[in-house]
Amino acid sequence: MSISGTSIPVILASQSRPRRNLLVQSGILPLIRVSQVDEPAALRTAAEKRGLAGVDAIAPADQVQILADAKAMAISSTYEQIARTARSATGELVESRPLEDGFGTVSRTMPIREALRTHEGMIAAARGPLVIGCDSMFEFDGHVYGKPHEPQVARERLRAMSGGEGTLWTGHCVVDVATGKTVHATSRATVRFAPLSDAQIDAYIASGEPLQVAGCFTLEGLGGPFIDSIDGDPSGIIGLSLPTVRRLVEQLGFAWTDLWNLVTPGGVHPGVPLEDREHDTDAFKNAATSSAAAGDSQTADPAKKPPKDNVHQPGDGWVDCPCGHRHWGRNGASGVLLARRDATSGEVTQVLLQHRALWSAEGGTWGAPGGATADGESPLEGALRESFEEANIHPEDIDVVGAYRESHGAWSYTTVLAFEKPGHTVIPRANDDESLETCWVSVPAVDNLTLLSAMRQDWDGLIARLRAISKSML
Repeated sequence: MSISGTSIPVILASQSRPRRNLLVQSGILPLIRVSQVDEPAALRTAAEKRGLAGVDAIAPADQVQILADAKAMAISSTYEQIARTARSATGELVESRPLEDGFGTVSRTMPIREALRTHEGMIAAARGPLVIGCDSMFEFDGHVYGKPHEPQVARERLRAMSGGEGTLWTGHCVVDVATGKTVHATSRATVRFAPLSDAQIDAYIASGEPLQVAGCFTLEGLGGPFIDSIDGDPSGIIGLSLPTVRRLVEQLGFAWTDLWNLVTPGGVHPGVPLEDREHDTDAFKNAATSSAAAGDSQTADPAKKPPKDNVHQPGDGWVDCPCGHRHWGRNGASGVLLARRDATSGEVTQVLLQHRALWSAEGGTWGAPGGATADGESPLEGALRESFEEANIHPEDIDVVGAYRESHGAWSYTTVLAFEKPGHTVIPRANDDESLETCWVSVPAVDNLTLLSAMRQDWDGLIARLRAISKSML
């Protein structure tokens, strides 16, 4: 948390680890949300609106700003829709407290509206979260260089850049989701390169580093020693200008220290792993819910290892529970059990399920898409976000009609019950690496699947409740 109190959540609209690392090193552990923006299409649209002949007619400084704006606005729009869907939720939250009352016992029932008043999360926030969108391009000798992808392209570019200088442009957009206020700015830095021999270029390309970075070089990696000098902000070259973002944050009325969630009066927050501990965190996530550590056979199987770009997020972490298990999610966890119904008969015909990636807890089983609740979120907001990220369930396409929460005191899991909206179609798709597949499953076929243990335990009660709610809607 910030030194002054509860921090303002920061959402980085990028999966770039260097950008994330810059924020982490500055005391901010951001939520990572990938925008899925079609960048070439966004630039073509901008060129058409400006009456230009094509994208090449847009100056590099404008191109990076257009893309930074598009990324930030896409994520901001998703969070705004999550808030709208959460506000329109109906039905009741049924809660059980098995450690107090025994499994299968209902402890209390309350309207979802009352539950939201108790913990509204981002819905009630007067300020924040802040969404940061960025994009970078390297201009050299009148040409704009993006990621080369291919070794031969990288070789040609590096030879041209040898001993020369170019300009790295980085666009930034910051959106305050609560107010909709948006600010943006572009940073620039001049980069001068040392002369490079063909042998050095070949060795650099063989490392793989220059193939997937804008401009074909990195300051913070293997390419750093070949950069002789920089005029401008070095962090902008890495992909996010910290001074520029600080100024934008201040324009929105926030202090930079309001965003700190890794800093306390005593220094770095001890409970949140930093980069040097992140692989330990991923290994823990690889363990089963029963806390059995991943064995040699598991770690030897690439399919059972977390993706390389899997990163620690606010809210990630294990909770040791009095029930004897370790549960994922420092703030608890939640998911959406989405159903289809026949509008005439009220019959619940299908549910949308996730086939869990082998590296995840209880990998290979089926369950409702969900995950850890992030800092600042309510369980309902977390469920809507996770189901979109993992299964492409757009919040505007569903009606929330109830919820079930199993509370163990320090940890709880909330299953949000929802129906596909009339006239809307949810097309499942795995938007991240946490799913082997996502698909609609007929209700009778669910019994033939290997379900996540908690899903197996609760399935009969959940489907019975969905059927009852559906019939009450006739």
